[in-house]
Amino acid sequence: MEMINSLLATIMPYLPKFFVKPFAKPYVAGESIDSVIKIAKKLNDNGFSTTLDILGEFVNSKEEANKIKNAYSELIKKISAKKLDSTISVKLTHLGLGLDSNLGEKNFHSLSLIGKENNVGITIDMENSPYTSKTFGIYKNALINNEQLGTVIQAYLYRSLDDIKQLDSSSLNLRICKGIYNESQDIAIQNRSAINDNYFEMAKTLLNGQGYACLATHDITLIDRLESFIDENNISPQRFEFQVLYGVPMGNRLEKLKKKGYKIRVYVPFGEAWFEYSVRRLKENPKIISYVLKNLFKK
Repeated sequence: MEMINSLLATIMPYLPKFFVKPFAKPYVAGESIDSVIKIAKKLNDNGFSTTLDILGEFVNSKEEANKIKNAYSELIKKISAKKLDSTISVKLTHLGLGLDSNLGEKNFHSLSLIGKENNVGITIDMENSPYTSKTFGIYKNALINNEQLGTVIQAYLYRSLDDIKQLDSSSLNLRICKGIYNESQDIAIQNRSAINDNYFEMAKTLLNGQGYACLATHDITLIDRLESFIDENNISPQRFEFQVLYGVPMGNRLEKLKKKGYKIRVYVPFGEAWFEYSVRRLKENPKIISYVLKNLFKK
């Protein structure tokens, strides 16, 4: 069955969207704001915080960038109205940064003000390396007027440990992830074990600093290392949270973390650009294909 799962995951990008959609469902919270709000509410009711993301990046026009900005504005207001324990996550190229730096920053500044007015936090997702410094610069500029902002740092980049030291402050909110973009060996660690070790060093530096750490990983071994460090050093639960992607199987590991009083935040993507995201998730976890097939044939 494992071979069949892997084969199907490989050919998924070439299949019609209607065929892929049932396999996407575990990873994507629908296409509309109303659908993601319902799922966020359910996760909140089960003790999880959330961060909501409109899927997509790299828009082709100013009008498209403004459309995404307006959709995020509506999302922020819905989160506030429903009193959800949720932030939003945005990609700056989705707001126009790839077209025009001023446009991307202007749209983000607008969202930041709406977030502040509605008491909803915003995290700037990190994209590939040409945008790393730009992202940090926009984050630091926006932080002056709104401290409910965060950003992301990637453990596979050689520069990241130094970036954490430079970013360190009491207002820093930083998500550490491993990194998913294909980057040159000149700037990025290629060995998985070495990436894990760098992630751990970055997490220790952040936890020993002044900021708030968002530890985003599904790697159980890495979670065990982080948990041991937190316990051994009596790090307050007010200083960090663990983050995972919606739909990624974690066994009972999240429940164990919750029982210790640790915050767990689920990254919940949604939107019309669900296809490419879902294919990537299925390639990472082909087992989900057999789960879905079994459920389909039960009906």
